[in-house]
Amino acid sequence: MNKKLDLEKSKQYTLSIRLSADGFSFSIYDPTEKASIVHTAYRIEPNISLTANVKQAWAKNEFLKLPFKRVNLLIDTPRYTTVPLELFEEAQAETIYYHNHPRNLSEVVSYNILNRSNCVILFSIDKSTYNLLYEYFPQARLYATVCPVIEYLCDRSRLGNNRKLYAYIQKKHIDILAFERGKLLFANTFPNRGNADCIYFILNVWKQIGLEQEIDELYLTGTPNDKENFTDELRKYVKIVSFMPPIATYSRTDNQEPNEVPYDIQALLMSNL
Repeated sequence: MNKKLDLEKSKQYTLSIRLSADGFSFSIYDPTEKASIVHTAYRIEPNISLTANVKQAWAKNEFLKLPFKRVNLLIDTPRYTTVPLELFEEAQAETIYYHNHPRNLSEVVSYNILNRSNCVILFSIDKSTYNLLYEYFPQARLYATVCPVIEYLCDRSRLGNNRKLYAYIQKKHIDILAFERGKLLFANTFPNRGNADCIYFILNVWKQIGLEQEIDELYLTGTPNDKENFTDELRKYVKIVSFMPPIATYSRTDNQEPNEVPYDIQALLMSNL
């Protein structure tokens, strides 16, 4: 990690580990330094399992073994199910989840309760990876990456009297969320095969939930190809389109790839989920 980070003070830091099929990333948040985040990407080996990659990351990064005030584990998965909070029963979580997704006996079904959004997100993680992560980090908190984004944007959507649609563009998928003054109207994830696909899915959801072209707002975040052209294309159909700024400041590390802290990690650290 960055040589400026005093790892002797790790007990006051929050470690967030983001696991994705594209690679891992590690973020250390120091609340005493103006909400700054030190972030680094970690390349995985695509030819071995997720569990094997976690083992390698643990062996190669000694800072992971330090004591932290809090450890967050974020699973980047497009497979999740949304359940209204008032209808949620923990005993039925697995049944409900596999009603919407193919059953996999090698998975563990977990969930995040989103009190501000009044819903529960059910998601799954490979069982061997789950067991290994909790062997390394017994007190960790596990999240689907979409969850902190929903909670953070729920609060943000309360500003103004119009409805808002948010699109979080990632390398292989796009999260699309819609709110009406804090009420979650829509949450789903679609494959990202290029800007044309992303624009199609955004406009299809816009039409599906009946948003108004001249009044309602579209907010974007993430990493689309050719950001300016992507935004211009959407403005042909929606009047109010804008990119959201980063939620928090952060510091780069010497071996960091040229991308910013993922929006879901920023949202988690700032939403107190």
